[in-house]
Amino acid sequence: MSRPLLLLLVLLFSISTFAQTPVDVILKMNGDEMKGKITKITDTDLTFIYSGETLEYTVKKSDILKITHSSGRVEIINQPPLRSDIRKNDQIVMKGTPADHHNRIAVLPFHYLMENQPGADEIGLSAQQDTYSFLSQHSAGYTLIDPRTTNALLAKGGVTKENITGFTMNELCNILGVEYIIDGTVKQNKASQTSYTSGNSNTNVKRNGNDKVTKVNTYGSTYSNAEQRYDVSVSLSIYNDNNANIYNQSHRAFFSNTDGGFSSPLQYLLKRCPLYRK
Repeated sequence: MSRPLLLLLVLLFSISTFAQTPVDVILKMNGDEMKGKITKITDTDLTFIYSGETLEYTVKKSDILKITHSSGRVEIINQPPLRSDIRKNDQIVMKGTPADHHNRIAVLPFHYLMENQPGADEIGLSAQQDTYSFLSQHSAGYTLIDPRTTNALLAKGGVTKENITGFTMNELCNILGVEYIIDGTVKQNKASQTSYTSGNSNTNVKRNGNDKVTKVNTYGSTYSNAEQRYDVSVSLSIYNDNNANIYNQSHRAFFSNTDGGFSSPLQYLLKRCPLYRK
């Protein structure tokens, strides 16, 4: 075998051996990876050399998520924060608000469905306000968060009507700083339409001196009215900060009405929920 060919084989073997040599891998908090050799570790930082280089770098431990050593051992340096903890730290802290969630209640804007289709947001906000107003008079031992604050916290936490189903109840409780969340739906369907027609007429007879009829005038009016009636039902769910559903009931108004009012079935459910106090 010629000398140049032998040298080439030795070089290729050396490159292959080097490529297969295990290295230390540092995964930083920002997602960057560093591959090479760790030469020294202290309480606050470590010394590192990139593969194929000789220059030493000092890396702070506070910037490192984990280290995968060349032996295969994985060492967690910093635990990443949970999403719920991030949102909890970002939420608005009202003056005088207790740090924990115990016995605190928030009412979400209600879902409103007309003929099983999404309806006006104003109805959902009205039902949210009515729930807060009624329950705040019958909730001894609990603290209710007013709807304005609730909705502001939801907006600050990035929660919208379109994406709220992507959040767990635990995450929503952390955003709002509460132990319980009330979630409801108002459904309104057209029940019947009744038409009313009424009329009246008058006849005026004119006579001459001989009491003979000389002229007859008839006039009248007709009045029509159409009345639409609605079937209304309310569904109510209550969750705690462990994602447990502790109450889930629906109730339909006893009689259809003309204004689509939901107060009667809503109060019926609230009076029977576990958060109600006489």
